[in-house]
Amino acid sequence: MWPLIKILPIKTNFRFVTFARYAGVASLLAAIASLFLALYPLTPPCGGMNCGIDFTGGTLLEISTAPQEVDLAVVRGELGGMDLGDVQVQAFGAPTSALVRFQTPEGESAEQAVSEVKAALTASLGEVVFAKTEVVGPKVSGELFESGLLALGVAIALMLLYIWFRFELQYGVGAVVGLFHDVILAFGFIALFNLEFSLTTIAAILTIIGYSMNDTVVVFDRLRENIRKYKVMPLAEIIDLTINETLSRTVITGLTAILALTGLALFGGPTLFAFSVIMIFGVVIGTYSSIYVAAPVILLWGVKRGEDEAEPLPVRS
Repeated sequence: MWPLIKILPIKTNFRFVTFARYAGVASLLAAIASLFLALYPLTPPCGGMNCGIDFTGGTLLEISTAPQEVDLAVVRGELGGMDLGDVQVQAFGAPTSALVRFQTPEGESAEQAVSEVKAALTASLGEVVFAKTEVVGPKVSGELFESGLLALGVAIALMLLYIWFRFELQYGVGAVVGLFHDVILAFGFIALFNLEFSLTTIAAILTIIGYSMNDTVVVFDRLRENIRKYKVMPLAEIIDLTINETLSRTVITGLTAILALTGLALFGGPTLFAFSVIMIFGVVIGTYSSIYVAAPVILLWGVKRGEDEAEPLPVRS
């Protein structure tokens, strides 16, 4: 019985293709709902998502009132009447620390606004330590948002070219459909749980793209071998066989990643929490899309069986 991994079946025979139609409908509905959550209302730059200071422009202050706890209600009340736009105040780390986000009022410089906020907080809270001050202008934030979306688009396009070069066009289309599925659902997840959409979030989504593509390539590589090996077997049965053969590797790799990310989410602090949670969701949904999004596209499109018989796979003792 030890190691415990021995309790897992060595060979599985699940009929994944049987449920592909239902999974496709569920994925389509989930993608539509995710787009609605992420885009509505249609207000720039982030729509329905909680835009971070990177994309909205403004100022971020990290304050500390140690050894006393920060009175968040007092901070919100003090800044609420200062015409600072969408003021956000939240606890950060220890009870004595907090993050304050605000926009620069029209007609004022960022430096002037920061000085006024610091003076108001000092007057209302007493002795305050300003541990960090970050100012992002609207032009810079707009450029960061455009660059982030461009990075996502370029990553997906390069993945299509890579799969097309290594396999065939239909494999590339299947992989890209899976990537779009994962990215759209990730945006919906961010909007649903009101996670901050920032440059760190963009990094998490790019990492999800890489993980999902790696998982898809493993499935496609075995699928190509089986298509050449089993000339007369129906394509649906080959896809089922392929997914079952790669299932243990996929599940074990995903669980390993989730365990590491769970530790990061629990002990990495507020800065890494959103990144970790989005990555955990991405690992789960990336594994799902490799089975029920990317592979079924091959079944719908069809694939060349090739002209030469593949060499039999070596038997490992």
